[in-house]
Amino acid sequence: MRIAQVAPLYEAVPPRLYGGTERVVAHLTDALVTLGHDVTLFSSADAKTLGRLAPVRDQAIRLDPAPLKSDLAAHLSQLAEVRRRADEFDVIHFHTDMVQFPMFEDMAERTLTTLHGRLDLKDLAGVYRRWPQFPLVSISDDQRRPLPFANWAATVHHGMSQDLYAFTPQSHGYLAFLGRISPEKRPDRAIAIAKASGRRLKIAAKVDAADRAYFEDVVAPLMEHPLVEFVGEIGDGEKSAFLGGADALLFPIDWPEPFGLVMIEAMACGTPVIAWGNGSVPEVVEDGLTGLIVSSEAEACAAVVSLARLDRAAVRARFEERFSALAMARRYLDIYAKLPQGSSLTEAA
Repeated sequence: MRIAQVAPLYEAVPPRLYGGTERVVAHLTDALVTLGHDVTLFSSADAKTLGRLAPVRDQAIRLDPAPLKSDLAAHLSQLAEVRRRADEFDVIHFHTDMVQFPMFEDMAERTLTTLHGRLDLKDLAGVYRRWPQFPLVSISDDQRRPLPFANWAATVHHGMSQDLYAFTPQSHGYLAFLGRISPEKRPDRAIAIAKASGRRLKIAAKVDAADRAYFEDVVAPLMEHPLVEFVGEIGDGEKSAFLGGADALLFPIDWPEPFGLVMIEAMACGTPVIAWGNGSVPEVVEDGLTGLIVSSEAEACAAVVSLARLDRAAVRARFEERFSALAMARRYLDIYAKLPQGSSLTEAA
């Protein structure tokens, strides 16, 4: 099958540091190529892929040092190039939310759009009512709740390469927080849990400009404690050691998380997850097997004490069964085959 993958341009594919959507696109593209498909990746030129790279910008937007840049202009140029080459593909798989809808409404049946973000924003419902012909994929069942009427084709949980992160059978006596410093991610809860449990906490996270005041006013003062270490933003090359050495990943979110890639990154290392049961968490974490789902700081502290009963090898095994890149790619191939063009190709084969 000839497949186009259209990635956002905010981060490289895969990201050099923090980044979720572009990381998933990277793993999906490589897995589809491994399974024998002809895949073209429309992305920035700094992408690394097993597929055919169609560069549409010299580098990803976030780490581009140019002081003035337009993400909308970059994405419109990208979509124009995809449109120009549309006849080359059996399926065009978008990861760019809804910005492509007006440009591709005459060929919506040949497209698939995976929605990677939260869907409870004020203006979204009107868009999905206006363009109902586009088949959509959710990354968790919970993500769909604000838009139950949308044209959902399937839910596909994220996956990643089994070789990216190393299994660590023995942890090194600390808790980990990985991701982004923001109010909805609740690093303050993670710090409180560590202090109450008497456990070391390592925080590896980026701080966006929009969250700088929250970091400086709320989080930074809490980190002035001997148990807390702020590592900063890290990339894939550092995650095996960081996550693998942790007794558990703390995921104390206070928002409807659409998926939470960091949870399966931890599982890939054999590290269980202690998470609040919001958003996708009950779909990703198997309570008592790959982690413990809690609803309060007191329950989280009790979960820290209970970590010894969880088998790290079993955590890794469930990652391989449920969240490998190949498993994700096969689920997407099933969906592609149900699209009109994909169905005709399957029948011809």
